[in-house]
Amino acid sequence: MFRIKNAIKSVRVKLFITLSMVILLIILFLILVNNFVLGQFYLYSKTKSLKSAYQIINNYYTNEDDINIESNLEMIAIKNGFDILIKNPQNINIYSSNRDFFSTFGQMNEMTKRVNEDTVKEIEKNEKYVIKTMKDNKNGLTYILLSATLDNGYLLYVRIPINSIDESVKISNNFLYLMAGFAILIAAVIISYVSRRFTDPILELNNIAKKMSNLDFSHKYKITDTDDEINNLGKSINVMSDKLERTIKQLRNTNIELEKDIDEKSKLEEMRKSFISDVSHELKTPIALIQGYSEGLIENVNKDEESRKFYAEVILDETNKMDKLVKQLLELMKLEYGKRNFDDSIFDIVELEKEVVRKSKVILDEENIEVKFVTPGEINVYADNFYIEQVISNYLTNAIKHIREKNGNKYIQIENIVDVEKNLVRVKVFNTGENIPEEHISKIWKRFYKVDESRNRQKGGTGIGLSFVKAIMNSYEKSYGVVNKENGVEFFFELELKL
Repeated sequence: MFRIKNAIKSVRVKLFITLSMVILLIILFLILVNNFVLGQFYLYSKTKSLKSAYQIINNYYTNEDDINIESNLEMIAIKNGFDILIKNPQNINIYSSNRDFFSTFGQMNEMTKRVNEDTVKEIEKNEKYVIKTMKDNKNGLTYILLSATLDNGYLLYVRIPINSIDESVKISNNFLYLMAGFAILIAAVIISYVSRRFTDPILELNNIAKKMSNLDFSHKYKITDTDDEINNLGKSINVMSDKLERTIKQLRNTNIELEKDIDEKSKLEEMRKSFISDVSHELKTPIALIQGYSEGLIENVNKDEESRKFYAEVILDETNKMDKLVKQLLELMKLEYGKRNFDDSIFDIVELEKEVVRKSKVILDEENIEVKFVTPGEINVYADNFYIEQVISNYLTNAIKHIREKNGNKYIQIENIVDVEKNLVRVKVFNTGENIPEEHISKIWKRFYKVDESRNRQKGGTGIGLSFVKAIMNSYEKSYGVVNKENGVEFFFELELKL
């Protein structure tokens, strides 16, 4: 039932039904015309023929030309199917085209007197002639009879049977019924084809419109050479589809840009809050020290020059630490929030490692620390030389701070392992000493996090070195981490090889 309702709503079905109804109405109209108009037209046509015959016959008897009247009368009778009877004023028969007409004339004459009854109906009457229809009950035939007085005084009677018209109407109706059946079959095929020609483009346009409503602009209407309304509508749909697609793309791009701007603002706000929180937390101690020593200088707690100089040196040292901390925090924020662009280039990672060790030679010698290198030789990588130096320096500084003698050994080892298949090099920095507790391994990469909560300010450090490593390696999307070994701790990171 649901499918039937949907089918009835279809434009194709509606067009088919409409055209079919039009054809049926036309056929029905023809049948009605055939039944009610054809008989009247036939009667009119025969009446006109009778009047024409009257004029011709009257002319024959009034014309002085020498013509064979009987021969002409016979031709008129044969040509038109008339029965003609002519009498003189003395009721003597002058001419009769049909003996039966002459023999039944008395009865016919009696019938013509009963006008307006079922058997006789008057059609037309004037001074010259009278035309009537009359039914002969004996033979069941109906006639049209013209009775007239010619100009020479002769009496003219002309009749014609009209029973054939009823049969003709029946035959014509039967023919129309037959033709109606054929017409409906042929029309069904033609209408189906025509409706499909009209509705297929409409259905295609409807399908395109539905896809457009779902923001799918991949389908276009196939333009034909036909210059009609549907083709023009298809062109308009294609133009609208292209414009909508461009507009939506622009809106999407604008939306993406807007989301980026909002995300950037959100990151900046988060970065600002994080920076303020970190700075306010980490600057409490140096600010307290600076405040205390400054008050000591103002109140002249130590009057000797050496004590005052010591106070001033402490203030300067803490100020430098604060400046370094703020700069490092700003740099870390930029790395974490994607605000720092890397200047990547090809360089030798082994040479960079040795340079970092050379810069730390003084503290290494003071702590009596041996640095070992395990490397296959020159290893070229593709990265930012400055930031990778920061990673190595932070690992080395962290190793120096936590190195301890273990099983009679005290050293730092820098090892490079090349993986050609993965196109990577793994840099390892190992130091002897105590292992990091497992619960702290995932936390040491956070800012200011320390396994030992006691603050050893003499060894310096801001507590954000490993956070720097994390931010840099995350930007490169490369692996990094820490592993506890049997007699120490090993930190590592990976970089892309350039062979």
